[in-house]
Amino acid sequence: MTAIKVSTFGKHALVTLLAGTVLSTMPSAADAQGGMRGGHRGGGQRGADPRGAAQPIPMPPAPTTGAAVVVSDPNAKKILTLRVEGSQRIEPETVLSYTRLRVGIAYNNELLDQAIKDLLASDLFADVSISGVESGNIVLRVRENPIINRVILEGNKRLKEDKITKEIKLKPRQIFTRTAVRQDVARIVELYRRQGRFAAAIEPKMVTLDQNRVDIIFEINEGPKSKVRQINILGNEVFSDKTLRGQMATKEARLTTLLSSNTSYDQDRLAYDQQKMRQFYLTNGYADFRVTSAVAELTPDKKDFIITYVVEEGKRYKFGDVTVDSDIRDFDGKKVAAGLSIKKGDWYDAKKVEDTVDSLNQSAGLVGYAFADTNPEFNRDKDTLTMGINFHIAEAKRSYVERINVTGNTQTQDKVVRREIRVAEGDAFNSFQVKRSQDRINSLGYFQDKFEIKQSQGSAPDRVVLDANVEEKSTGELSLSAGYSSLESFIIQASITQRNFRGKGQELRASVNYSSYSKSVNLGFTEPYLFNKNIAIGGDIFRRDYNAFNYVGDQRQTTYTQVSTGFQIRSGVPLTEYWSLAARYGLTYDEVGLDRQYFNSDGSCNVLAAGSYLCQAIGNRWTSSVGYSLIFDSLNSRLRPTAGQKFSLSQDFAGLGGDVRYVRTRVDATKYKNLGAGFIGSLHVEGGYIFSLEGKKPAGVDKVRITDRFYLGEPDFPGFDIRGVGPRVTRTPYTTDASGKQILVTDRNSIVDDALGGNKYYVGRLEVQIPLGSGARELGLRPSIYVQAGALWGVTKPLATASFPTTIDPVTGRATVLPLVQQALDSQTGKPLFAVPSTDATNGGLTTTCQIGYAAPGGTCVGSSVNTAVTTTTAPFLEQFLGNSAQPRVSVGAGVNWNSPFGPLRIDVAYALMKVKGDDTKLVTFNVGTQF
Repeated sequence: MTAIKVSTFGKHALVTLLAGTVLSTMPSAADAQGGMRGGHRGGGQRGADPRGAAQPIPMPPAPTTGAAVVVSDPNAKKILTLRVEGSQRIEPETVLSYTRLRVGIAYNNELLDQAIKDLLASDLFADVSISGVESGNIVLRVRENPIINRVILEGNKRLKEDKITKEIKLKPRQIFTRTAVRQDVARIVELYRRQGRFAAAIEPKMVTLDQNRVDIIFEINEGPKSKVRQINILGNEVFSDKTLRGQMATKEARLTTLLSSNTSYDQDRLAYDQQKMRQFYLTNGYADFRVTSAVAELTPDKKDFIITYVVEEGKRYKFGDVTVDSDIRDFDGKKVAAGLSIKKGDWYDAKKVEDTVDSLNQSAGLVGYAFADTNPEFNRDKDTLTMGINFHIAEAKRSYVERINVTGNTQTQDKVVRREIRVAEGDAFNSFQVKRSQDRINSLGYFQDKFEIKQSQGSAPDRVVLDANVEEKSTGELSLSAGYSSLESFIIQASITQRNFRGKGQELRASVNYSSYSKSVNLGFTEPYLFNKNIAIGGDIFRRDYNAFNYVGDQRQTTYTQVSTGFQIRSGVPLTEYWSLAARYGLTYDEVGLDRQYFNSDGSCNVLAAGSYLCQAIGNRWTSSVGYSLIFDSLNSRLRPTAGQKFSLSQDFAGLGGDVRYVRTRVDATKYKNLGAGFIGSLHVEGGYIFSLEGKKPAGVDKVRITDRFYLGEPDFPGFDIRGVGPRVTRTPYTTDASGKQILVTDRNSIVDDALGGNKYYVGRLEVQIPLGSGARELGLRPSIYVQAGALWGVTKPLATASFPTTIDPVTGRATVLPLVQQALDSQTGKPLFAVPSTDATNGGLTTTCQIGYAAPGGTCVGSSVNTAVTTTTAPFLEQFLGNSAQPRVSVGAGVNWNSPFGPLRIDVAYALMKVKGDDTKLVTFNVGTQF
């Protein structure tokens, strides 16, 4: 009796080399052979292999089904009996169903061979053999394929495990087949190719376990990212290679492109770059341009690609006759054509053609034709190199809004989105109102950027369905700002804001500011739609503790303190689509005091120590003010505007009760413009003036209190420190140099610098946001450059604090400022104080108001002692009133916003080009925050 037996291992031992050859030529697995040592994933410990380490899995070629075998041999034997042995999970009848063997039929070796092939092709069996061939008692012995216990990935670092497991077909508790392994290898290789890793190699291995189970291990060698080493362009004569490469998304791998993700090879990007080149030529008049071939070659080391484009530029065209042909009765073709930006004789520009089509469709949408279809008809004249265009506006019906769908808002209530939509169901369609609705929803800041309202055909040709499919984002903001100032040292500011509280569009905020200079706490709430009416109302409660200080030597000393406690109530209503009116009322209690060192023993303010301007600020007062703001706002986004303008006029009137009376006026205007190529320009100007309503003040006293004035500096004016611009009083002590000459100290910490604020100010800022490549955009970088000018002035010059005596050396002619000596006064009577000589037996060393003799306070002088005056000495200093000038201060700088992993970060580097003596400059500032 002869037995025919073919096992999987034995059968495929001869074709292993062939399988490797086939796999090496497949596009999806061209470079996937090999392995990489890496971390063990999959959970648990790897099962024991009774044969040793994990064995590589031979990869067979794809199975093929042979043709039916017909037995025509008259001497062929018949199958007398037929049974199956070795099947455990699969019924014998099921095993036989995969073959053509049946009891009673004739058979030969070809039929038996085909049965083995059919069983192996089912991927259910690892081993098949046939016995009883000579006797006709056929026995099919099978060994079933094992069950997969685990699928383990090793070496994958760049691709997370969940990214791979959802793509492969092999899963635990499934039947193992080598065909499935081969397919999963190809899938993993393709995943890495999409990541630009064409050198990735995957080696599948198998660990045999008990109970006919196996662990499948994919050992992954990810390899480096395949970079684009070189981009060659052939056939270009008009534009250089560098110019054309600049139009492409793909970049050559260079040191300057380390942060870019576009240096890796991407087949889809290759097609995109061809389209970008075509667009570039078409916008420059080359209407016949085409890319004849684009080839990407992988270098032998599989690390780099070399891309070669072959192009035909063709001739350059100009616009010929430009006409408009409209089938819509509301459009006069001749009038519309006269208003087009395309003019005959201009160089042909395909972008202008596209923009004109969009403009004509939008114009039709303004009068209710939502589905207007404008088709440009080209008339190319190769002899005159002109391109005539006729814009044909096809007939369309006036459309009406049938339905407005709002989807995607899981937290935000539906009404919050709908109240920003400027059209209602049943209204005539208007593309301008739809665009305005889109801008208003974007301005909420609740949803992802680039939101668009889609329009689709309704139930009838004249019906439009508007779909507002939003994607919500974090509306909570937790910000932490930190900085360093020579005036305040380290500064920390923290705030928490929820701009969409409870999904109702309400704003809830709290902030804390802490530094050596100031401390504050603020709580606020705003309801934008009171009782579902377009009326906003809100309020704030605050407490601000401001401490001014200076340095004497290395010791910091507090000058004056201001503690403000109060509240404000706000309300606003829209006047038109763009104009709105806001009103407010505020009540504040200010407590202004000085440090103890600035008071005399009788409790009065020591003008010599503090300065008249600080002594005048002392006191507690109430400020009751009412104000309004008239606002125009046409920005396309309140968060990151790129177009539109905003203007506001604000006035506050203090004097409805309280102790302070003034009128404060501010004007603020901003305009944004898209400059093209991703550049966004903005111009911001503002100014203010505060006019006192109080009566005449003594000489050297300003009508507006120091605590009510404007202040200018960081962060509103980069390049200058906090309150670094405007009027101030400085006191610079004297010292002596090595030769004994009296000079002014230069240590800034030893100079008293008190900012006085101003009654008038202006600021102008011109800024350009700079676009970056996609790699930098992926990092969230948004840089800008700017120039800024401004000034703060308009206060009365305070009286001089002191007049120090001066002597002149007759030999050297040097002038020396002497200390100021003053007689001390009694704190109760205000009379001059005298010291009794220590030789006096009764009152020696005591102080008294008696020049001769001694008396207790309020008593009569008794005795004959001749007393000496008690004096105080003030070291000399130079007091200067600086910065009270409308002369512009100018700074230039660059800043960058970065959505960093630890939150939004803003860094500014600004340099003061023009300043006035006394101004405090600052080069670098930064702040950081996060969202939730």
